[in-house]
Amino acid sequence: MATETRKSNDNIELCCRGLWKVFGADPGRFFRPGAPGRDDPEELFNAIREQGHVPAVCDVDLEFRRGEISVVMGLSGSGKSTLVRCLSRLVEPTAGELLLGDVDMMAMNEKQLLAVRRQKMGKVFQNFGLLPHLTARENIAFPLELQGVSKEEQVERADKVIDLVRLWGREDSLPSQMSGGQQQRVGIARSLIVDPEIWFLDEPFSALDPLIRKELQDELLRLQDSLRKTIVFITHDFDEAVKLADRIAIMRDGFVVQAGTPAEIVFSPADDYVAEFVKDVRRDALLTCGQAIGPASGLGAGDGPTISADAPMSEGIALMLRSGRSIEVVDGAGNVTGVATPESMLRAMFAETPVQ
Repeated sequence: MATETRKSNDNIELCCRGLWKVFGADPGRFFRPGAPGRDDPEELFNAIREQGHVPAVCDVDLEFRRGEISVVMGLSGSGKSTLVRCLSRLVEPTAGELLLGDVDMMAMNEKQLLAVRRQKMGKVFQNFGLLPHLTARENIAFPLELQGVSKEEQVERADKVIDLVRLWGREDSLPSQMSGGQQQRVGIARSLIVDPEIWFLDEPFSALDPLIRKELQDELLRLQDSLRKTIVFITHDFDEAVKLADRIAIMRDGFVVQAGTPAEIVFSPADDYVAEFVKDVRRDALLTCGQAIGPASGLGAGDGPTISADAPMSEGIALMLRSGRSIEVVDGAGNVTGVATPESMLRAMFAETPVQ
């Protein structure tokens, strides 16, 4: 069966429009023409619940951009894990559109879906999912074995990703002989061996202790800096989301209640639910020194310590404390674009919206 193509933005790798997942008997009846509440998502949500069904994903519109980390977050039961499974049709959406580039994924048959999942999508889950009788290298190479790749090529490609995720010396270890962090690195390497276009990570670090979790967050950012994958990352931890995300979508009761950059969400929460998530976030970790400058007059080149406009404001504050002076903010060419003072930094941190 041929898949229908739709016009989409070249920068959008994956998107969903009006996506619903309803659990229960014959959920499709709620989306037939003339069904009560069909054109009002809130009314439809209530009608579905009144009929004893479970609306897990509700009228979701999201775009996932090439080379970005998009974090979907919410409390337990908010629908975030169901959504990520709908995006690959591991869970079948009840209604809505799902586009992979220009291709309509809802029109794909099982054979086409299997090919897309094996060749274009990588998945890492919380429970690692390693096969206990296989070594690290064999676990990593397993997707290639399913594709019928030769043993020689399996080993060659597995060793490349082992190097990528820094698992040197653990190639021949069984899962029971590895720490939780090492096991998760095996899971990450296994998902990368097919060189996926889209990488789904469903709370991959939540079962790890805080130090290992931070280490793997840093590792993910290092990998992303070189690989530039389109990543959909699921978490319930806003600090993790802020650290990793280019964009964040926050879910509640199946709906996306707010989506935007971390700074947009922290500075302008849509409602009390979002405000509760962001209340303890350090704003200086979200802003750059270039967003905390006043006019450059009064300081010439070399009159004060300098810092890049792209540097986090937290680094600028540390430099200011060490030097006891205001700091010059410079662009990529080394030209002074402004001066960051204690007053300008405070204004930027407590502004209602971040300086662009």
